[in-house]
Amino acid sequence: MKNLEGVTRPDQYRALTLSTLAFTVCFAVWTIFSIIGVRIKQDLGLSETEFGILVATPVLTGSISRIFLGIWTEQLGGRRVFSILMLVTSVCVFLLSYVETYWMFLIAALGVGLAGGSFIVGIAYTSYWFEEERQGTALGIFGAGNVGAAVTNFGAPFLLIALGWERTAVIYAVVLAIMAVVFWVFAQEDPMTMARRRAGTRGTSALTQLEPLRHPQVWRFALYYFFVFGGFVALASYLPRYYVGAYDVSIAVAGTLTALYSLPASVFRAFGGYLSDRFGARAVMYLTFIVSLVCLFLLAYPETRYAVQGKEGLIEFSLAMPLWGVVVLTVLLGFFMSLGKAAVYKHIPVYYPNNVGSVGGLVGMIGGLGGFFLPITFGIVLDLTGVWTTSYMVMFVLVAVSLVWMHVAIRRMERRHIPELSEERYRYLPEVQDSTDGNRRKTGETDARP
Repeated sequence: MKNLEGVTRPDQYRALTLSTLAFTVCFAVWTIFSIIGVRIKQDLGLSETEFGILVATPVLTGSISRIFLGIWTEQLGGRRVFSILMLVTSVCVFLLSYVETYWMFLIAALGVGLAGGSFIVGIAYTSYWFEEERQGTALGIFGAGNVGAAVTNFGAPFLLIALGWERTAVIYAVVLAIMAVVFWVFAQEDPMTMARRRAGTRGTSALTQLEPLRHPQVWRFALYYFFVFGGFVALASYLPRYYVGAYDVSIAVAGTLTALYSLPASVFRAFGGYLSDRFGARAVMYLTFIVSLVCLFLLAYPETRYAVQGKEGLIEFSLAMPLWGVVVLTVLLGFFMSLGKAAVYKHIPVYYPNNVGSVGGLVGMIGGLGGFFLPITFGIVLDLTGVWTTSYMVMFVLVAVSLVWMHVAIRRMERRHIPELSEERYRYLPEVQDSTDGNRRKTGETDARP
C-alpha cells in the first residue's frame, strides 16, 4: 500500500496494541448489563422480556452508531474519533449510577451502548496500518478485544457483590476515561489520514462511501456477522441469566461460566485471522457454520422424558443436558464463532479497500443488531414456551439460513466463472469470487485470499 511508505514495524505494533487495548476496555463496558442487569432485574422485578430488552439496549446504540462512526473515522481519522467516543461514553456510564427507574435505565443504556461503536473505529484505524497480506491477522488480534466481555463476566460479579452495581458503574467509567486519555496521548494518526492531510484533500463524502452498500455481497457478509458477532454478544449477555435460571447457580458462578464462553470466543479471533490469511475466509466460514450447527442442535435439545413399553411394563427414562455439557458445548461454539468473526472482516479490506469504514460499519451494525434482537427474542420465546433451550433453537435456525445462503451464492458464482464445475460431483470448493460483485481492485483475485 502506497500510504505505508515510511511506516515501521514498531509503528504498526504500537497502533495495534493501543487499538486492541482500547477496544477491550470498550467491550467490557458494552457488556456491563450482562452482570449488573441480573441484580437490577431482581430489584425491579422485571419479566424475562423486560430483562432481555434491558440487556439488549446498549447493543442497539453500539450497532446503529457503527455506520456513522465508520464514515467519521474515514473523514476525521481514527485517533480523534476513538478518543472522543471513549470520553463521551465514560460520562454516560458514570451517570448510570444515578438511575432508579426501568425507563431511565433504558435511556442510560443507550448512552452506554456507544462503547460498542468503537469496533468499527478500531477496524478502520488498524487496517490502514497494515499490508493486505497481514490485515487478516492484525484485525484478528484487534478483534480479540472481545475478551472485554470475559473481563466483565469474571470481574464484575465480584465488584457487584463487594461494592454494589452503582459503584461498579463508576469504576468502569473511570477506567474508560483513563483509556481515552492514554489513546490520545500515545496513538499516532493512521497513514491514510496523514497522507490525505499532506495532500490537502478532504475525506470521501458520505454518499460515496455508502455506494458499495448496493451490492448484495455486503448484506450477505452482514448476515454472517449477525450470527458470529451478534450471536456472541447475545449469549455473552444472556448466559448469566440462563445459568442462574436453568441450573440455579449463583451470579458469581454464572459469570465465571459465561466467561469460559466469552474467552475463547474472543482471544481466538486472532487465530481466525491467521487461518483466513492462510486458507481463505470462505473455508473458515464453512467450518464455523457446520460446527455451530452441531453444537446448537445438541444445546437446543430440551430435557425430555420418555416412556417405552417393555415386555414387563413401561420403561421410563429422560434425556437432559448436564451443566458441564452446556459449558463444554458453549466453549466450543464460542471458539468457532471467534474464527468466523475474523473471517467476515478479512473480506472487507480486500474487497472494499477504500470503503472499510462504511462497509465495515454496515456489517458491524447488522451484526451488532443481532446482539440487540436476539436477547429480546430469547426472552420472548422463553416467556411464551417456558423452555430454557429455545434460545439455542433460535440460533440454530439462524445458522442454517446463513449456511444455505452462503453455499447457494458460492455455487452460483462458481458456475458463472467455471461452468464445467457444475458437471463435477465431488470437488474442492475453490476460492472463486464474482469480480462484478463488489469493487475489487483487479479482476481474478480470490475470495479473501491475498
